[in-house]
Amino acid sequence: MAYSTLISVDQLQALRASGQPHTVFDCSFLLTEPQAGEAMYAEAHIPGAVYAHLDKHLSAAKDPVTGKPAPGSNASGGRHPLPTRETFAAWLGSVGFDNTHQAVVYDRQGANYCGRLWWMLKWAGHENVAVLDGGLQAWQAAGGAVESGASPSRSASNYALAPEKTVLVAIDTVASKVGKSAGPGGQTLIDARATPRFRGEVEPLDPVAGHIPGALNRPFNLNIGADGYFRPAAELRAEFDALLAGRDPATVVHHCGSGVSAVPNILAMEIAGLGRTALFAGSWSEWCNDPTRPVALG
Repeated sequence: MAYSTLISVDQLQALRASGQPHTVFDCSFLLTEPQAGEAMYAEAHIPGAVYAHLDKHLSAAKDPVTGKPAPGSNASGGRHPLPTRETFAAWLGSVGFDNTHQAVVYDRQGANYCGRLWWMLKWAGHENVAVLDGGLQAWQAAGGAVESGASPSRSASNYALAPEKTVLVAIDTVASKVGKSAGPGGQTLIDARATPRFRGEVEPLDPVAGHIPGALNRPFNLNIGADGYFRPAAELRAEFDALLAGRDPATVVHHCGSGVSAVPNILAMEIAGLGRTALFAGSWSEWCNDPTRPVALG
């Protein structure tokens, strides 16, 4: 059995019992405390899970002096620039993940951070990756075992990149289509940040407040119900249809502050049957870094 969007606790339990090759990744993280995720993982995680650190494993390394990635080491801009696909594949191999494995990713933060790894694996050409619906909280609530301590030692493998199964959109492409209608060759930008940030009322992380002109706002946490699970597909479909207001879902390009919290919207649109939509990974943090780029408020 292969999973490519969500996997339930029961399904993960069955997968683990089946002997099918798989790897579970814990992606817990806090933007305000970059080391907190490792501490959470060390305290409790699904047995055998590999820890994936947003800054260390899922972003390009930055020079400690300049704060920027080395030339050629990143595939996007912004506060959390993507590493190259080759660098990412080397990390996957270093933790024993290979092309035969079903990947399961989870966190404790409403799929905010594990979505990044879900998307990156698709970007690496790996279709069989799913988000654990409800995260670690759902696993523990169902009586799932946890263990503590450091990430397990695993024999290295050779992960082979395959054609990308997602679309990564560069900033120049986004900029060239700002103001164009969402017809052929057009784009529909969806910004996943909280509405006060989108409107430019507050900006806790980036040097400029506001949003890309013409963008629509869909805070990523709207996809998760009060119970911590992704909301039903029909509800998600109705809300995205209302947001798009007749625009073609195939024109959608998602973004947020740094390309991380946009992914739950990508996943939600896929769950809703609207297809796999594109990501502008540099997001607002890359856009607003250039003072010549237009900014909208309100």
